[in-house]
Amino acid sequence: MRRRSLRWTVVLVAAGLILSGCGNGLLGDRGGAASDDGPIRLGMLAPRTGSEAAIGPYMQNGAQLAIDEINAKGGVSGRKLELVVEDDACDPKTAVAGANKLIAAGVHLSVGGYCSGATLPTLPVFHRAGIPMIIPAANSYELVEQKLDNVFMINGTGDQQAAAAATWIGKQHATSVVVMHDNTSAPRDMAVRTQSRLASSGVKVTMETVNPKESDYSANVAGALRAKPDFIYWTGYFQEGGLIIRQLRHAGYHGAIMVGDGAVSAKLVEIAGASEAAGVFATMTQTPDTLPAAQGWVSAYKAKFGQDPGPYSNQSYDAVRLAAEAVRAAGGTDGKKIITALTKVDGFPMFSGPLRFTPEHTLSSGGFQILVVKDGGFTLADPLT
Repeated sequence: MRRRSLRWTVVLVAAGLILSGCGNGLLGDRGGAASDDGPIRLGMLAPRTGSEAAIGPYMQNGAQLAIDEINAKGGVSGRKLELVVEDDACDPKTAVAGANKLIAAGVHLSVGGYCSGATLPTLPVFHRAGIPMIIPAANSYELVEQKLDNVFMINGTGDQQAAAAATWIGKQHATSVVVMHDNTSAPRDMAVRTQSRLASSGVKVTMETVNPKESDYSANVAGALRAKPDFIYWTGYFQEGGLIIRQLRHAGYHGAIMVGDGAVSAKLVEIAGASEAAGVFATMTQTPDTLPAAQGWVSAYKAKFGQDPGPYSNQSYDAVRLAAEAVRAAGGTDGKKIITALTKVDGFPMFSGPLRFTPEHTLSSGGFQILVVKDGGFTLADPLT
């Protein structure tokens, strides 16, 4: 742990050094006139309403903290950064409407995207407008399969998360696993990939699909328990996950339960109940509270917003920092030049580690670790390193 602390001290210091000098700017190539003054506008789609509304403020706050730090140092070549946020409600139609609003507002880059199912239809909208996308949270492989040159993902992919899940389930010596999902983009993708990995190692795997936004999953719980599992993995979001955990425990299931990154939230524990959620595992990328060297960042967040950072606050913070670095390297806000700059990133320091993109514009290393619910919150169980 001491080595990890030292490494992250170096990373966070390096982040400050990188942000100390940023470049000049021109209005992106979106059919409008060029401009080298005014704010550099970063657009963010995040859930502010709907079942995942608890996540939106964490993303917005993390992004705003980075913007305030960069602006306090003079911005990007004297131009200040500005955050423009629209609600996507984790709903495809709402997300597309929000994307068009951001384009109309003149954003130069997109730094949002939480639910993959809502993010997916916005990809062609931003692509047509020539706007680079740095996606902090959404991670379905369906996003990658669009093969759009303006899309960059800084959260580990569903395949990388499935690999982490299979590794941990293997460590628990599970022999009968039920993988549950809500049939939306990222949860379905991760469930299928986890099933494939487990089945190839000889584990019996049963799939159980639920309908999202319901209040009673007793039929699904009964279906899952008929498989007599010793491990259940829920790949969907916290609202349904909390209900499923509570109903599993009330149905008498005492085996291991794990959730995917979309369910890592204090709301999951609140919905499930503290006693029912205790001991539940989670696959999740690195968070500030699992990195001792990030405590200064946590303190800065709490001082500004009066609350602890939550899921995807740090990824959103990193998305803004990366956007600023790309604008600096591109010498302005021309979309094509920013895309080129992003493809050349090599070692940019983030919470998940030094950033290098694969040819598909995904992380070269997913950075997933295992958390566990203890004393009402998620704590580190295994870094899987």
